[in-house]
Amino acid sequence: MSKLSKKEVITLFHDHVSSGKADTFVSNDMDFVFGKRQGIYMWDIDGEKRLINCHSNGGVFNLGHRNPDIIDTLVASLRELDIGNSHLMSRQRALLAKRLADLMPGDITYTVFGVGGGESIDLAIKMARAYTHRPKIISAAGGYHGHTGFALAAGDEKYRRPFGPMAPGFVQVPFNNINALDRVMDRETAGVIFETIPATLGIPVPDEDYFRKVRELCDSRGAVMIIDEVQTGLGRTGRLWGIEHFGVVPDIIVLGKGLSGGIYPMTAACFREKLESVFKEDPFIHVSTFGGAEAGCDVALKVLDISSRQPFLDHVNAIAGLFKHGFEQFKQRYPGLIVAFRQLGLMMGVKMANELCGPVMTKACYDNGILSIYANNDTSVSQLMPPLIITEAETTEVLERLDAALGQVNTLLGL
Repeated sequence: MSKLSKKEVITLFHDHVSSGKADTFVSNDMDFVFGKRQGIYMWDIDGEKRLINCHSNGGVFNLGHRNPDIIDTLVASLRELDIGNSHLMSRQRALLAKRLADLMPGDITYTVFGVGGGESIDLAIKMARAYTHRPKIISAAGGYHGHTGFALAAGDEKYRRPFGPMAPGFVQVPFNNINALDRVMDRETAGVIFETIPATLGIPVPDEDYFRKVRELCDSRGAVMIIDEVQTGLGRTGRLWGIEHFGVVPDIIVLGKGLSGGIYPMTAACFREKLESVFKEDPFIHVSTFGGAEAGCDVALKVLDISSRQPFLDHVNAIAGLFKHGFEQFKQRYPGLIVAFRQLGLMMGVKMANELCGPVMTKACYDNGILSIYANNDTSVSQLMPPLIITEAETTEVLERLDAALGQVNTLLGL
């Protein structure tokens, strides 16, 4: 397979994986086929195109591509382990869960592992309903929690509409609007679920007191507070968990993407001890065949070890400062294009003049050697999520390339 030409790979992908994706990329002259990858960089399969990854697959590559510490950990783990058996007790899962408990805010002490973020979101919603014996789940309009079951029902309508009726009991409110939440939150509400910062909605950073007020409403109405940290967790915002910026402890925190180290799929629903009662009567009521695979637990432990170090988090904040300074200059240079620069750590969004800007900026970035995508539920915003291990010199390179891309968008759209 490695000897296939780029054209042959595109044909096979078109005919057997997704004709729609292949046609979209080829027609937009973005026919990149993932080849070599290392650190913040990725190369086309023919080696002719190099991109700086400022998408990071939503945080999967927080530690860069093929991080040597992560690879060494997995290789060592595979010499002794396989996936194990999700029905049995496990040393690896116990150690990983304990480490998560040590690092979690407040009294979040239990964890159930999964493979994909949607799977762990589904579990969080199941737990809220089982614990409260109530049906209603409230989420943010324009949010995104995954493409499976309850996660899909909690997301934006555009992802649900083609697939027919969803599970009942799901209600959406505007993000960062506590009055709207107050109006719909009643004694039938099992839980509320919000991303700390909704990436697909355009990376809006909530008011400083928003989540404190959400916590107060949940406490007064007896509802479970679920925070989706699939993208914001593991240092992305300059703290280990994004919710730490807001000084509250939710009942459930869902992790994913970066917990894999970009090497071995791993997600987690971490929750307060009181919610463990859901599994008391029947501890086998929820299982995940590949969730918490033993060979992957050591990888996740290494990810936590790296991501929780204060020098690592200090580095994230220092690099965030460089991006902030760069975009302050860009806003002066392109006043008709850039509306705002949204940022918490290295979770960044460029809000631009209109809904055409995001797609055009994605192509301009690609042409200038950067992978950056627009926010699907607010296409005026381009997302910037580089690997957290990016250096100062690499940041300078990114800013130079972004400057060129912004200039092209500004000229093309006449802004």
